[in-house]
Amino acid sequence: MLHPHARALLDLIAERGVPPTHTLTPAEARAIYRERRSFTQPAPPAVGELRELQADGPHGPIPLRLYRPLGSAPGEALPALVYYHGGGWVIGDLDTHDTLCRELANHSGCAVVSVDYRLAPEHRFPAAVDDSIAALAWVHREASALGIDASRIAVGGDSAGGNLAAVVAIAARDAGTLPLAYQLLIYPATDQHRTAPSHQSNGQGYLLTTDTMAYFTGHYIPEPARYADWRASPLLHTDLSGLPPALVLTAGYDPLRDEGLAYAQRLTEAGNRASHLCFERQIHGFILMGKVLDEANTAVQLCAAALRHALRD
Repeated sequence: MLHPHARALLDLIAERGVPPTHTLTPAEARAIYRERRSFTQPAPPAVGELRELQADGPHGPIPLRLYRPLGSAPGEALPALVYYHGGGWVIGDLDTHDTLCRELANHSGCAVVSVDYRLAPEHRFPAAVDDSIAALAWVHREASALGIDASRIAVGGDSAGGNLAAVVAIAARDAGTLPLAYQLLIYPATDQHRTAPSHQSNGQGYLLTTDTMAYFTGHYIPEPARYADWRASPLLHTDLSGLPPALVLTAGYDPLRDEGLAYAQRLTEAGNRASHLCFERQIHGFILMGKVLDEANTAVQLCAAALRHALRD
């Protein structure tokens, strides 16, 4: 059963004639994604400290935003979450996920470093992956100056950002020099082929549609032959052993539901500690919508509690 709040939101979007993302140019889609924050997102809470930073990237500086939670002492070495925003690798930025990062910092007691990786179609695959890996490496390298405990760093993200977090965790394992303590994967995209059953059952009518996913993937990876690259589809990696513990959160009315569940299953089968939690009545993107969806606030609290538990001393 679809949550009544989610049903009301979908009805309102239809009533107001909000154009589907796939009918817009990337510039238009980015602007609308930013503008709708005021309707669906809670007011951004105060944090202990906020700093705008830049990481050294393979093709120039990568903007970052560092959040330290309320009550943290200046200079205290905190555990940290390196966070990759969602938006189909095409839309989204530091501002669209600002409230969520503030909430996660305050509720978990961790620092959060939000990453503004390059977007498609201006920068196609694997540009976002390269930036995401470089950002994590920079945070590790600068941990002391940032007041971060380098031995207690997690990666996380939602949707496309969940895809990037999963990929970064694998790359960090393979590099052997970027130890990670946890991964928080919120309705992650894990297989660009998009053939799981939920793509059929949830592909229309629940905000994220089949057409919109094709639009995002087409901008990000226009060559279908590259879908099998594990940096695009981490579910297809042949070896998922030796990865950090994970929480994989999915939504019942999300086209990505089944591939998120499949990724959690593969992680566990490979010998990792992985938990899967599905908000059965929710739609894709719901965790950002705490102003209109009560369960979004519950999901934020659960994610923060998982981080707090995983990254404690």
